[in-house]
Amino acid sequence: MATYVITLIGDDRVGLVQSLADGVARTGGNWERSSLAELAGKFAGIVMVTVPDDRAEELADNLRHLDGMLDVRIQRASEETTAAEDSATIRLELVGNDRPGIVNEISTALRSHGITIDKLESHVSDAPMYGGQLFNCNAVLRGPESALSGARADLERIATELMVDLNLVADAA
Repeated sequence: MATYVITLIGDDRVGLVQSLADGVARTGGNWERSSLAELAGKFAGIVMVTVPDDRAEELADNLRHLDGMLDVRIQRASEETTAAEDSATIRLELVGNDRPGIVNEISTALRSHGITIDKLESHVSDAPMYGGQLFNCNAVLRGPESALSGARADLERIATELMVDLNLVADAA
């Protein structure tokens, strides 16, 4: 089986997921993981599928029917997807007053310690009691075990400067 990552974006409308799923199913493919969302009237997503090796070209042909509805890219996944032995996973939860630059400051701190973001979800919500908006972020981070304490210190410093609530939880492997 070959593993492919499909990315897509386009105007939101009824039936997009079904059209994509139909194209995958016609190749004997398996829809394994996905993250799909509507954002500001656009439908965006990333999907990981596996298809029989001899039907990979057919997958691309089956998804061509989405042209005009979605911009679609199909890329073969890399064979090496295993994490390093000393790699650790940590969950980050952050809530605080919204302002420009929060994600930039957090991602800069993480990068400086060699930590990658496996998943990041964020949204802004109204905070009538504060007269503004709250930035909410949940992320799954991965990096060398030896880098986590330094990253934690930097993230806690940033949280104090930004006056946000920060929660870091190490995942049990």
